[in-house]
Amino acid sequence: MQKPSATLLIIDDDEVVRASLAAYLEDSGFSVLQAGNGQQGLQVFEAHQPDLVICDLRMPQMGGLELIRRISERAPQLPVIVVSGAGVMSDAVEALRLGAADYLIKPLEDLAVLEHSVRRALDRSRLVLENQRYREKLEAANRELEASLHLLQEDQTAGRQVQMNMLPENPWVAGDFAFEHQIIPSLYLSGDFADYFRVDDRRIAFYLADVSGHGASSAFVTVLLKFMTTRLLFEFKRGGKMREFKPSQVLSHINRGLINCKLGKHVTMVGGVIDEDTGLLTYSVGGHLPLPVLYTPGQARYLEGRGLPVGLFDEASYQDLVLELPAQFSLTLMSDGILDLLPGDTLKDKEAALPEIVKAAGGSLDGLRQRFELATLGEMPDDIALLVLSRNLE
Repeated sequence: MQKPSATLLIIDDDEVVRASLAAYLEDSGFSVLQAGNGQQGLQVFEAHQPDLVICDLRMPQMGGLELIRRISERAPQLPVIVVSGAGVMSDAVEALRLGAADYLIKPLEDLAVLEHSVRRALDRSRLVLENQRYREKLEAANRELEASLHLLQEDQTAGRQVQMNMLPENPWVAGDFAFEHQIIPSLYLSGDFADYFRVDDRRIAFYLADVSGHGASSAFVTVLLKFMTTRLLFEFKRGGKMREFKPSQVLSHINRGLINCKLGKHVTMVGGVIDEDTGLLTYSVGGHLPLPVLYTPGQARYLEGRGLPVGLFDEASYQDLVLELPAQFSLTLMSDGILDLLPGDTLKDKEAALPEIVKAAGGSLDGLRQRFELATLGEMPDDIALLVLSRNLE
């Protein structure tokens, strides 16, 4: 038998009305408790902790307004729906002021109206509780990270070491795929970050992120990014909601987390998951430029993709794109700091030059280091990050 969706408490001194409402709502799949007056209703409420209360206003021993007041004191988030035949405007206003979710007037010609009000109030209550729990988790994470940032500001050397320890093994080989990265901060700490790791025995995930701004405040967000992706991976391995570990879902999760943390920072990101069994790359773009450059011997081109930056817009959504990986290739991800090293006066000129430089570098990180003279760079206006993954390149 299907479990009832919620437990409701109906409090009304009119036994016929109470029984009628209870029968209809039970037929709609709810578990229903009943009480004949306000005092009894409060006792049932305290004993059974229902998910929603439906009550009359005019009742013996304890009126509906006093009942709503006491319930609100004990459970501020619990929805209460008033179903009353009094029809007095001041009572309706007072009930809503005390926190009632809805006010319906007897007689109810169509009980579907009550059911709709109940379901809407339960949905709203459920969302409020979920958001509250999520905010509490994020606030706890935020407090931890603020403490970490305080330590980083006190000791930049320790901060740099923390950030370096978060980076993945370099270089790293997983099956047929090789990964390398290089991050060059414009200040002592970097707002650019790269990571790659195994999701399971057949899938490999990677991403490159560019946090807005520079220095310690932006480096702080890279700690948060590492925390979020590590937690998602843990939930996936535990059999949570991220069963497919889609890049678009990861970007959406990070988007919500950054907005709720209210750090005043956003991120541009490219992330992907390689399925070694199928040879397919699934990737998603979050407002990132330049786009990844795919190199195969003799040619180089940008991957397709677009999307909003991560951490700016509540309603941002991200798209998964699929690419069949060539037998011999490299894929180069770069932060926009690399644009400062490219020839050309306009962004269009610089973007046109980049695939040719990757091609001339043979699609390798060492080749790009030489082409951009990364070993001899002086002071840079922006952080630079490169992540190169490849297969069967000599």
